[in-house]
Amino acid sequence: MTENLKGRSAVITGGLTGQGLAIAEALAGAGAHVAVGSFVREAAGRQGDAAAYPDPEEIVSVRERLARHGTRVHAGHLDVRDSAAIADFAAAAEAACGPADILVNAAGTTAEQPVIGHSDELWLKIIDTNLNGAFRMIRTYLPGMMTRKWGRVINIGSTAATVGWKDNPAYCASKSGLLGLTRCVALEGAPHGVTAVMISPTWVETELMRRNVQQVLDREGGGRTLEDAMADIARQNPQNRIIQPSEIAALAVFLCGEGARGITMENIQISGGALW
Repeated sequence: MTENLKGRSAVITGGLTGQGLAIAEALAGAGAHVAVGSFVREAAGRQGDAAAYPDPEEIVSVRERLARHGTRVHAGHLDVRDSAAIADFAAAAEAACGPADILVNAAGTTAEQPVIGHSDELWLKIIDTNLNGAFRMIRTYLPGMMTRKWGRVINIGSTAATVGWKDNPAYCASKSGLLGLTRCVALEGAPHGVTAVMISPTWVETELMRRNVQQVLDREGGGRTLEDAMADIARQNPQNRIIQPSEIAALAVFLCGEGARGITMENIQISGGALW
């Protein structure tokens, strides 16, 4: 990958795992300095959701993995539900990588529960992570981008933003809200050289997907294995496959480049032709 983002600095939430990590690697490969953060300490974070919380030692391995690209790197704990934690992460990230030109909101979670099965705690956690967390991060970084007259905000959404799905009401609601937020940020940033786009994939092969599918299997019973269920999902896609994190990352890198400066306020789906 050419270093078309050389000298730029990027912050990626959910950047220690899954789509976030794939995007961080692609941005570093394009020459950007990258600061990645995820909620670590799984036992403290899990509330019945399917998020792939990394262990603390993964901070070190991810930092080393990203540093191989030769750009500056910061990796650490980040709770997007906590404004104080965001401020601490932002200060450390800027010290290591400089002021952020690019913000990728990839932190997210879900849970297989019907509307009547959601506790207040679980519902609020999903909304607070997927939607409010993105808002808090944008509120932190948008002013600097506008002042410097250049910025890219990429929100990782889902086909769930426009298509309802049984037993995923909090997730669908959060991604629909994220699309509305993306459009408002695009309009606010447009006169100042800042774009905002939402990338909305169907199922993407990550640890979050595997945990989510396992929740479905646990609820349904019947003895199907996780691998059987994953194969069924692939067969249901018109391309007969599951989207890979690298595909999301490739689009994110393009959207950060100068050739994409006119692409804003969009919801770009990567679905292989699937509606969900």
